[in-house]
Amino acid sequence: MPSKLGTRTINMFFKSKSPSPSPSPLNSPSRSRIPPPSPTRRSFSDSIMEENIEIAQSLIQKWDSNDVAYLFSGDRQEAKQYLNAVKDLQSSMHYFISQSYGSENLVRAQILMQAAMKRLQKEFYQILSSNRQYLDAESVSNHSSRASTISSLSDFEDELEDELRATTESISEVERVSMVAMADLKSIADCMISSGYGKECVKIYNIMRKSIVDEVLYHLGVEKMTNSQIQKTEWDVLELKIKSWLNAVKVAVKTLFYGERILCDHVFSASASIRESCFSEIVGEGANALFGFPEMVAKTKKSPEKMFRTLDLYEAISDLWPEIDSIFSYESTSAVRSHAVNSLVRLGEAVRTILADFESAIMKETSKAPVQGGGVHPLTRYVMNYIAFLADYGEILADIIADWPLAAKSPLPESYFGSLDSNHDGSLSSSISVRMAWLVLVLLCKLDGKAELYRDVSLSYLFLANNLQYVVVKVRNSNLRFLLGEDWVAKHEAKVKQYASNYERVGWSKVFAALPEDPTAEISTDQAKDYFRRITAVFEEAYRKQTTWVVPDPNLRDEVKVSVARRLVTPYRAYYEKHRVGLVRECGSDALVRYAPENIDNYLSDMFFGAGSVGGSVSSSSSSLHSRGGRRGR
Repeated sequence: MPSKLGTRTINMFFKSKSPSPSPSPLNSPSRSRIPPPSPTRRSFSDSIMEENIEIAQSLIQKWDSNDVAYLFSGDRQEAKQYLNAVKDLQSSMHYFISQSYGSENLVRAQILMQAAMKRLQKEFYQILSSNRQYLDAESVSNHSSRASTISSLSDFEDELEDELRATTESISEVERVSMVAMADLKSIADCMISSGYGKECVKIYNIMRKSIVDEVLYHLGVEKMTNSQIQKTEWDVLELKIKSWLNAVKVAVKTLFYGERILCDHVFSASASIRESCFSEIVGEGANALFGFPEMVAKTKKSPEKMFRTLDLYEAISDLWPEIDSIFSYESTSAVRSHAVNSLVRLGEAVRTILADFESAIMKETSKAPVQGGGVHPLTRYVMNYIAFLADYGEILADIIADWPLAAKSPLPESYFGSLDSNHDGSLSSSISVRMAWLVLVLLCKLDGKAELYRDVSLSYLFLANNLQYVVVKVRNSNLRFLLGEDWVAKHEAKVKQYASNYERVGWSKVFAALPEDPTAEISTDQAKDYFRRITAVFEEAYRKQTTWVVPDPNLRDEVKVSVARRLVTPYRAYYEKHRVGLVRECGSDALVRYAPENIDNYLSDMFFGAGSVGGSVSSSSSSLHSRGGRRGR
């Protein structure tokens, strides 16, 4: 900052010449005692400098006596003249200091300068206070490029008018007023700094702008909380604060802090040190509170339900980091950058801890009650929904676990993970893909153990088919399909078919075995009777046992029904059509033929699509079967 050519400089100059106190400003009672010009012989330069003082005195005294009007609210040409007069007054002061005479002129100039600076302080405050709504961060950031073209003190008026005329048709009244205010603030700041009164200018600016920044942050919901307060806050309450923070941080960084940096850099472009100190003073406290919050959240007790809010916080800071690094690039704002970096580190550590705990929780799940009807286990639903949501954070999660290798206690099956390598050529994609595949594998291994809880082998296979189908569908319909790849999906779809085939083989083996090898072969009436009795008995047994079993997925349910029907109904229809007529003719009735092929097909449909497949009781389903047994096709 230039040294102040005011009271201190003049007092030093006169210290050895006069013990009298320094003169009072123009608005003091001693204003009439301004000494006349020196009567000594003057040079041409003396004349020019004294004339500068006369011109300045005329303008400064005019506005010094006016306590109502504001210079920059009226005739802009006069405002330009005023600033130029102060600049010339400053030149005169430097000139007379360099001479061995002219102390009277220095006294006059000093008094005038003090009065001018007091007026400019008043004007500076008035512009800041009356244009609060026009100097908001959004207006400043949106139109900084236009305002930045109005630069130098000497030609600010001409450039401002030219700029406004050129953009009249394209800018709003708010933008126009904003540009004018920014230009006026810069011109006054340049003048005061060059005159040695930068400290007074900065004080006003910091007080006004910091109050605005603090007010905006308050309305955005940014709270100044201690680590102890956050640790004691219930998660439901803290989650609401996190949501508020996520909304606030984008506005704060992209609009508030960015606009404040632009305004500060513009107004105090004359001094790099001043614009840095001003910006740091205005936004430092609020920014540190804003970016300290995620770091403290990351230190709270870890639990699976906190994973996604933790990832949201990490993602928000990561996405905004280029702006944070640019806006807070000053050394004096390095603490803000450190808070942001530390928050990323702590949040990343929290995510890894929660992920490890989640994996451990799957392995330690100890429920012993089998799911009714072999349906989808609650663990399957919870884990797959959780993993599917994790996949939505693929890039962020990949960044977090890039340097966190999978530490499995047993060797990983190459057949299970081999397909992942062909789908991803980047290390980040590969790391997240392997991690997701591993979590699914942990779940499937756990489900293998759950299947052993069923006493009926065929039901255990149906349980495995249902749960693996749920896993595959969840992968196919989420971002997991991009991480695990089509090969993974195809292999596990084939595994579902294998489980379904095993269920069909074990669950319907007696029924299939009851059918003759050649349904259309010629056999005796007694043999035909035996076959019909045996088929009826084993079918009813299988139906009663399986009527409460479920296949929740409609596609899998249809596939199982079609497959069973193909192996059961098709040969039974051939046998029925070949031998029913003979039995009726021989016995005089078809009482032995309880089910027509259409009846069996309908019962199969009821098992997989009807009430029985959603948990109807064995007794009621059995009663239904017998009550409809007489409705045979003819």
